[in-house]
Amino acid sequence: MRYPVIEINLSKIRRNTEIIVNICRSYGIDVVGVTKVSNGSIDIAKAFIDGGVRTLGDSKIENLKAFESLPVKKMLTRIPMISEAEDVVRYAHVSLNSEIEVIKALSMEAEKLGKIHEVILMIDVGDLREGIYYEDEVYEVVEEILKLKGVKLTGIGTNLTCFGAIIPSKENLGKLVDIKNKIESNFNINIEVVSGGNSSSLCLIQKDEMPKGINQLRLGTALILGLIEVTWTRIPGTYIDAFKLIAEIVEIKQKPSKPIGEVAMDAFRNIPVFKDEGEMVRAICAVGKQDCDPNFMEPIDKRIRILGSSSDHLILDITKCKEDYKVGDKISFVLDYVAILRCMTSSHVEKYIDYREIEEYAMRRVNS
Repeated sequence: MRYPVIEINLSKIRRNTEIIVNICRSYGIDVVGVTKVSNGSIDIAKAFIDGGVRTLGDSKIENLKAFESLPVKKMLTRIPMISEAEDVVRYAHVSLNSEIEVIKALSMEAEKLGKIHEVILMIDVGDLREGIYYEDEVYEVVEEILKLKGVKLTGIGTNLTCFGAIIPSKENLGKLVDIKNKIESNFNINIEVVSGGNSSSLCLIQKDEMPKGINQLRLGTALILGLIEVTWTRIPGTYIDAFKLIAEIVEIKQKPSKPIGEVAMDAFRNIPVFKDEGEMVRAICAVGKQDCDPNFMEPIDKRIRILGSSSDHLILDITKCKEDYKVGDKISFVLDYVAILRCMTSSHVEKYIDYREIEEYAMRRVNS
């Protein structure tokens, strides 16, 4: 096998998905499985579907194109460019939108292709990423959308925490439900979908504070890691280690813990600070910031400490390790979302799909 490699356990992803989909359905909420971290992996998309997802969402048209044969709805989760309107209509059943000019372009392409493209109109309730901020403008845009033949206003939606780090609340998501009710009253139409954000919105289910009327969530992190990052809590029964990075040791040396000489900026324009801890045994693995993110990964061997990295070298403190590591040995790391994203989009990291069933999942299936 070529290293570094990211090992992907599909059974753990499927199990996570099944648990979270069932929780959401008990609240009347449908889950869009957001696949962007997978970089278009059909295997991971199928694991989402096997876990109960009925819509796949991705921010890249290329990934949605790869999923064309899969028998579920597809959603573009990044607001579209006008220049890609034709591909959006071809490969996505629904897209998130905030600009009427883009929606007009989608309508035009949909008419050419003999399709009706579904639109979810994004409304900014405070995070200040995408979406219409002023409420009066929402109704003006809705009025314009209803004049178009190639698109259908399926719903409204919002996004929280990704840019402004605003925590989902009864108040900000409740505002979305209020706007939905006003649209239905003002225009005498049915708004089918109220899309209440991403994995961070699961914190409201945790607290039993999800506003009634939110009936869709777009989930990626939760399905991959079983994690609600805004509260930094695990969803019971889920797995956080569905993705593991395995890297090979290329050097082991005893060296001082503090670099010697005048300190300047490193290659990433940071000024590193080192504590003098005496001499230590240091290992270097052949992977770095180009292909992963050391700030979002943790060695499975708890006695290993990540000291830092450059573009292609990961420096570890292995002084306290019981195992006698040698050059050529492999070190495994559990990854957080950012590190998974970096690894999956790097052509220099091998992808290995683990098709084995986890024992717990297999037994549960037999006994059900």
